[in-house]
Amino acid sequence: MAREATAGFRNASWTMTGLPADVMVTVHPLQTQDGAAVNGFLYAKQSADTVLCIMHPREFLATHYLVPDLVSAGYAVFTQTARSVGNDMRLEHEIALLDVAAGLNFLKDAGFKRIILIGNSGGASLYAFYNQQSLKDSASRFDKTPGGRPTGLGEATMPVADGVVFVSPHPGQGQILLKCIDPSVTDEHDALSVDPSLDFLNPANGFQEGPDGSKYTADFIQRFRQAQSERVTRLDAIARNMISERLSARKRAKESGSVSDRRKGAHTSVMTIWRTDADLRCWDRSIDPSDRKLGSVWGKDPFATNYGAVGFSRFCTPEAWLSTWSGHSSRANLFETAKAVEQPCLLIDYTGDNTVFPADCAAIFETIASSDKVRQRFRGDHHGRALEKGEEPGRTAAAKTIVEWVREKFG
Repeated sequence: MAREATAGFRNASWTMTGLPADVMVTVHPLQTQDGAAVNGFLYAKQSADTVLCIMHPREFLATHYLVPDLVSAGYAVFTQTARSVGNDMRLEHEIALLDVAAGLNFLKDAGFKRIILIGNSGGASLYAFYNQQSLKDSASRFDKTPGGRPTGLGEATMPVADGVVFVSPHPGQGQILLKCIDPSVTDEHDALSVDPSLDFLNPANGFQEGPDGSKYTADFIQRFRQAQSERVTRLDAIARNMISERLSARKRAKESGSVSDRRKGAHTSVMTIWRTDADLRCWDRSIDPSDRKLGSVWGKDPFATNYGAVGFSRFCTPEAWLSTWSGHSSRANLFETAKAVEQPCLLIDYTGDNTVFPADCAAIFETIASSDKVRQRFRGDHHGRALEKGEEPGRTAAAKTIVEWVREKFG
């Protein structure tokens, strides 16, 4: 195989708990069709002819927790970075599909006979979107992003995967934000502006401090979610207006030579989206009950997590907002793209997940088009860690299940 000629290093030089000593790890700088640089990390024994791929649109997953168990079972594992790793300010999912394609084309050229996609968390919506587009003929693929940028997908070689695995799959970054954006913001330029009638931290609306959490009424939940949708609609309009103004300035600059318009056309504004940790399910566990603990993936204090600097979609270009974070405009929507999954599919969710909730996983599983699909649930948090001290982590059962499923389906 081509990978035998690549430079690599063994576990003795770089350690990962549980990684077999006889596994070769090779690093592969890759170039996408549009010239961007991404990297792949291949864990393999020379005899492996099936490769399991793990990727996220903005996270570095080279040391993903599933890798040791999967390679110990005899499979190659390929983890990959996207061009937006560590920073999703400019992340457009349509363009990220070219990053996925670069990795899969490398694996095909390396001689692997079977490619299985393992989409974990945000990697699930990325891989499902890739799968949807890879199954289309080139003329039917999206030719522009929601912000109007040409995608190049029609000219891309996009290998089709043999199987798909979803692990704690959230339905897409836009769909996540649609449920956790704070609709009580009255002024997008004022992070502290609040409509008290929509404030989930207002005791009058059901908020309670303490271990028992809040209790929101059905009426408040309905008004809150409608207002969340309306805020996303407003932000969509802001994003599209920002793009339109920039393009208009560029056009005027070409026609008149105006230096002022040239500056405006070259300037890429960044949206600041405040208060994005307001998913009522995190603070009222009676909504879609599960084994989850009180709090969100960001922490247990909703004031700190909702008003702080760290959070989903905090800074992004208008193009990234529309393609990635808008629940109305983003196409990386697993509720839609799962309809294109026709390959054998395994879905694993964790019972204590505070990012992916039971009803979401049930809806995703129902949407998967494949007649060959299986869903398994294990105790664990969003990352498959144990919920209680001394308990086996859910990720251990998840890895075992993936191995057994791949063996049954692909040998």
